[in-house]
Amino acid sequence: MKLYHSSNVSVEFPDTLHSRDDLDFGKGFYLTPIKDQAISYAQRFQRRMQDAWLNIYELTYSTKDWKEKVFYSYDKEWLDFISECRAGRDCFNFDIVIGGIANDKDIRTLDRYFQGEISSEQALGILKYEKPNIQYCIRNQEMIDNCLKHISSIQL
Repeated sequence: MKLYHSSNVSVEFPDTLHSRDDLDFGKGFYLTPIKDQAISYAQRFQRRMQDAWLNIYELTYSTKDWKEKVFYSYDKEWLDFISECRAGRDCFNFDIVIGGIANDKDIRTLDRYFQGEISSEQALGILKYEKPNIQYCIRNQEMIDNCLKHISSIQL
């Protein structure tokens, strides 16, 4: 499967070390199968007057060899998982997590939920109208090393 990662540098040797701890799916290397999404995300570097790179990879793995968690929709389990990870309480033992990305519009709803302004039911009620953009978070360096192959990097 072809996946994309945006950065301000070419990333030939991805790792989990350069990731922040408090992201949607915890510390890991984030990718998307949606090229336009990756390009749009890369434009944030350009707006900061930095270089923007689209890094392209091939991911091949078997679910029998790795612990995988897939979120098929914005639901209570997804919301709880993101809440824990963003609060720095990532105690989940998955090698790879796949699911909806909290985009700019979604993050406003999530921030209101995290701040206690709205309930989980209200947040999910708003999010049910959003079509999730998919992100992959590889949380295990061994999986990156064995399953993710760098194809190319294109400066935008």
